[in-house]
Amino acid sequence: MSSYDIVVIGGGPAGLAAAKSAADNGCTSILLIERDTKLGGILNQCIHNGFGLSHFGEELTGPEYAFRAYEELRNTVDSLSDQAPGKNTPAVEILLDTFVMEITPDKKIYAMNKKDGYFEISAKAIILAMGCREKARGALSIPGTRPAGVMTAGLAQHYVNIDGYMVGKRVVILGSGDIGLIMARRMVLEGAEVLACIEIAPQPGGLARNVTQCLQDYGIPLYLRKTVTAIHGKDRLTGITVSEVDEKYTPIPGTEQEIECDTLLLSCGLIPENELSRKAGISIDPKTGGPFSSDVHETSIPGIFACGNVLHVHDLADNVTKESIEAGKAAALYVSGAASSTSDQAKNNPKVFPGKVVKPLASATSEDARNGSSASGNTDGDAAVQRMTCIICPRGCTLTVTLGDDPKVTGNACPRGEAYAIAEISHPMRTLTTTIRVRKEDGTIGRISVKSKGEIPKQEIFDLAGKIHSTIVDAPVSVGDEILPGVVATSGT
Repeated sequence: MSSYDIVVIGGGPAGLAAAKSAADNGCTSILLIERDTKLGGILNQCIHNGFGLSHFGEELTGPEYAFRAYEELRNTVDSLSDQAPGKNTPAVEILLDTFVMEITPDKKIYAMNKKDGYFEISAKAIILAMGCREKARGALSIPGTRPAGVMTAGLAQHYVNIDGYMVGKRVVILGSGDIGLIMARRMVLEGAEVLACIEIAPQPGGLARNVTQCLQDYGIPLYLRKTVTAIHGKDRLTGITVSEVDEKYTPIPGTEQEIECDTLLLSCGLIPENELSRKAGISIDPKTGGPFSSDVHETSIPGIFACGNVLHVHDLADNVTKESIEAGKAAALYVSGAASSTSDQAKNNPKVFPGKVVKPLASATSEDARNGSSASGNTDGDAAVQRMTCIICPRGCTLTVTLGDDPKVTGNACPRGEAYAIAEISHPMRTLTTTIRVRKEDGTIGRISVKSKGEIPKQEIFDLAGKIHSTIVDAPVSVGDEILPGVVATSGT
């Protein structure tokens, strides 16, 4: 049986940050376990930008954020190795393609992989960083048949961005979470027709900036206070029934509407991944779905900490990293004996995590999107005033622009918002993120993620996307390589 001071379960942004923080705070016996074949977690399939503004000080795609987080961890490990040249093992060991089957209250971990089979690990402290999962159709209780073409938005994201498979041609999104909004845009860029985004609540669930740049930019209508009440089709989805709902979210008879489609993507919320936590006897907060925790993220079992989306679902990976740094430090202090257990605080004084409120916005037409006109603005009847949502950062400020020879912008929280608003009126700009085919050394074709090198005029998005989709590049490719004029790789081979 192997023994470590700290075992981190999950190699996404939470696990990477927690492991680095534990090492930074003096722990030199850390094991990081990841079930996938590479580190990064869900970030690897989130090829869109919007990550890193807080932690790294610049806007990155998901794969770029994962790469940077791993580089931070590796630099810490290398630095510790330089300080202890006689040490045979690194401060942080990594096990990939390894499934954790069970953890116990006395901090035993039972795991399995192809190489070692079923094995046991002992730890002085455990950091839970397993992330979250999507609500599937079964949790939503949607009646109807069970044809192909009904899947979660995250699964579709993996098919398209990682595997290179298109999931459908006529698509409807149920739910307006950020993943669903982003996949609506992704489907359009891949050539599908996205018929609608349907939300049961009176306001969208995702960030306002994503409503603007993912729906309004591409003319995708957002229907509020509606839900899917039936699914049709035998072998393949042929259509859905949509109904309006009342204030209690109950479908209203007589409001049914039929939509012909071959794909339904579900973006109806995320659930912290806590099967391991429950089996270990950790107290779970029914409001968040994650463990009750103390101020230093210790759960109800002394020495077991939780951070990231396994603790509660975050809007931003940057916030996951910040929280995980705290958890890694607390675990290191616990192991060293410098901090007493706070598990009783986790039981008796749990944290409460606030929700978010996002205002709904009007939709634009697909013709507007393709012609590059501002899809995020409206004039509210006053031709001299235009209102829009800033997409520069997740804050999504509501901007008011008084038009004229010298436009005046209000509502912006930073100078970048003013510059964005003025540019959005005259020459709207966007960053394109997509994937490109790559011919590997063995002759097989795979995919890597890419983005435009800086912002480009919005009306040029489809032209550049078409050029990228018709191109095959040769490996090797590294993150940051310019593989086409104005196109850089955000993941590598």
